[in-house]
Parts: sequence; structure tokens; C-alpha cells
Amino acid sequence: MNLGGKFRTFLLVSVAALSLCGCSLFGTDDATNDLNKDAAAYNERPIDQIYADAWKEINRGNWDQAATQFNEVDRQHPYSVWARRAQLMSAFCSYQANKYDEAVSTSDQYIALHPGSPEVSYAFYLKAISLYEQIVDVGRDQSKTQGALVALQDVVQRFPDTEYARDASLKVDLTRDHLAGKEMEIGRYYLSRGNYIGAINRFRSVVDNYQTTPQIGEALERLTESYYSLGLDSEAQTAAAVLGANYPGTVWYQNSYNILKGRNLTAKADAQSWIYKAFHKML
Repeated sequence: MNLGGKFRTFLLVSVAALSLCGCSLFGTDDATNDLNKDAAAYNERPIDQIYADAWKEINRGNWDQAATQFNEVDRQHPYSVWARRAQLMSAFCSYQANKYDEAVSTSDQYIALHPGSPEVSYAFYLKAISLYEQIVDVGRDQSKTQGALVALQDVVQRFPDTEYARDASLKVDLTRDHLAGKEMEIGRYYLSRGNYIGAINRFRSVVDNYQTTPQIGEALERLTESYYSLGLDSEAQTAAAVLGANYPGTVWYQNSYNILKGRNLTAKADAQSWIYKAFHKML
């Protein structure tokens, strides 16, 4: 999931501010020694030269090399105030270089070492969006998606009044929809194979955990179909009734209505059904 140019600009502005104007302080003119990239990480240099070399790589768009340079600040000058800031810059550059695992790892190190830092909110955010960028299609493993959801929610809860929280909140909704889509895909597979119990468990997960996503209408229709196939008419009728009450006029409700007609049944909610209770709690 690639970020748009507007948001990448926001990240660049943020990280420039976090560096305390490192570019202007240390300068972005060519360093006196133009380093060989393969040997750059092993040259002992003062902080100002390392920062100058790092910003030179940023200006060239060499994000991976810039991350390597910022890592050198911590390695060569671990007790300076600039080591802390360089660690965050390294995480950002790894993110820009699409080295998302490295960005997550470096952000985690920053959070562990500097939990009270004024910039820690940015470290949490970098970790979250680095996981978010690794979300894959619903046909593949969703462990990174689960991790992204937890990290994004962490940003929203810890730093509610920040720009980071506002963007993370939007991504939470998209991530939840993605996870619901995965549950639906597996549920449909089970349903097509006649594994109705397995299908019901997946569709129930959507009802229990992802009611605010667009997947919910289909989940209720599939529950109607699954319970009907098992001969559990009361549950099938309840799923259809809840679907009709919350999403009337949809194709999913019409499908449920047509399914029930096969046994001359109508949509009727059983107040003792888990489906009814799940939606009643949301009211």
C-alpha cells in the first residue's frame, strides 16, 4: 500500500523538523572527503561530517545509504544528543527505502531507549505505517496486517491529538476492512466445500469483530445460507432479520429472503440468538 505524494511530503516535513534543522546546522555542501559508499560505514568521522554525508544521500534520493550514515552516528558517537535523533532519521530513511522491517526494528529500538522523548510519537507512527505498507492481498498470510492494526491503534490511543493519530485512524478502518475481507474469503471457501461449521465460524468473526466494515452485509447473508444448509432455521431467520433491519434493500438481504422462501420461512429474530445479541450490543 503505497503512500501518495502529499503524505510523503508530510513525512519529509516531519522528519526534517525532528532533525532540528540538521541540514542547515551541519550543511549539505559536499563533505571534504567524498566517501566511497562501500567504505562509508567504516570511516571514523565527527558528527557534523556524518550528518552532512547523510543529508547528501537524502538529497540524492539514496535512502538506504542515508540510513547507513545515520546509523554511524549512534555507532561512533553513542552518547551524544544527535545519536538519538539519528536513530529516528535512520528509521525514516529505511521506510523511504522500502526497508520496512528495518524501519520497524529501528523504531522499536528508539521507543525502548527513549520512551519519554518528545519525538517518540513519531517513532510509534513510523513503526505503524511501516507495518501498514506490508499489508498483502487477502489470499496471503495476514500477520503483518494484524500487527499493523495493533500499531495503528496504539498511535491513536497514545497520541490522540496529533496529526499522526488522525492519519492512523483512517488506516485503522482500512486495515480492519482488509482483515474482515480475509475472514470472508476463508468463509466462502468453506461454504463452497460444504464445511458449514467452518464457514459459520469465519462469518461470525466478521459479525463479532468487524461490524463497521462493508463486509458485514455479506457476512449476515452467508450466515443465513450456512445455517439454512444445516437445517438450523431459527438462526437462519435471525441472520436474515438482522440483515433486513440494518441493511434493507441490499442484494444481500434479497438473497437471504430468497433462501428462506425455499422452506416458506420468513425473517424473524430470536432474541436468544448470538447474532441478535451481537447487534443489540452495538445499539
